Amino acid sequence: MAKGFTLSIYPWVYLAKYTSEGKWQEDYVEKPHLSPEEEANLPEETRNQLVGQRNSFKELPLVNYTTQYGMGCFEGLKAFPQKDGSLKLFRPEENGKRMHSSMKGLMMPAFPPELFVQAVKNVVAKNSALGFTPAYDSEWEKDNFIYAHSVYVRPFTYTEPGIGVNISHNPWVVIISTGVGSYFSVGTSKAIISKRIRANPGGTGWIKCNANYVTSALAKKEAEANGYMEAIFLDAKEHKYFEEGSSCNIFFVLKNDTVVTPALEDTILPGITRKSVLQIARDRGLKTEERKISVEEAFSEAKEVFVTGTAAGVTYIESITMDDKTVTFGNGKMGELTRYFLKTLKGIQYGAIEDKYGWMVPCE
Repeated sequence: MAKGFTLSIYPWVYLAKYTSEGKWQEDYVEKPHLSPEEEANLPEETRNQLVGQRNSFKELPLVNYTTQYGMGCFEGLKAFPQKDGSLKLFRPEENGKRMHSSMKGLMMPAFPPELFVQAVKNVVAKNSALGFTPAYDSEWEKDNFIYAHSVYVRPFTYTEPGIGVNISHNPWVVIISTGVGSYFSVGTSKAIISKRIRANPGGTGWIKCNANYVTSALAKKEAEANGYMEAIFLDAKEHKYFEEGSSCNIFFVLKNDTVVTPALEDTILPGITRKSVLQIARDRGLKTEERKISVEEAFSEAKEVFVTGTAAGVTYIESITMDDKTVTFGNGKMGELTRYFLKTLKGIQYGAIEDKYGWMVPCE
């Protein structure tokens, strides 16, 4: 089964092209494949060749504004296996709205959220019909689904041909899917504050923009090379206020049980898991605050720290290091409230807890 992200793209993909007539021309394409069982039994080289064919799109030009300048945006969402054998998507309409906003922010024709949701549902359903989907495993329940599997759906934009610096007037929207397991590796959950800057005011930090993730990837690899799980970014102006993790939002539970996360300004991505955790916290009767939180305050007042995201879910941070100072939270163990948010969110996603919010959407 998949562990972390894999490039084993499922056979059915979606392509939509914005035409000169101002309409989205949609198409579903079935890429070469065997059954999942037959593919699993292939020699590795043969299997890689087959998967490589599914990652080849002759329709998409190599030289364009996306490949040359990072002019593009993407989304990430999951379909979760349920006990009854079905798959349900987590809040796909929120991803659709965010992609619409991202594309507008990049001055592209924006993809309608209703087309987004229907296309995602169709891609997942078509691949599920071929058997490309993880089956629910009751063993996942023992650790609150931390290591459970799901279908990862990746919608992204791709521009028309171009080599000079420019914006896109006739982009594609492509949707692929693949199996995914736990994002963070088993072991350390230590974090370090990066000296790099993820986003500057007035930039694209609030957009799920391709180019944003270059700095994030560099910071995360630097952190991992030094024995840390995660890199954390501070603000660009004063380098004293928390903003994000390498690809996730960050939360602090203070000693008085107030749940604090950095406010959504134009340098911070509006995370959907972030939004959901805030709702869960409020429904438990906890005080929540979206505001600036400094390193000094967090190091002295926080008793739990965790990060959230589609890939990260809810992942606790045992300690944060800045320069030569390290502060450990909750004796290095997952805190009570962090565990509650994890258990509640995963329980809703996998159907173990009632979805009173209407967040889970069937793929039929």
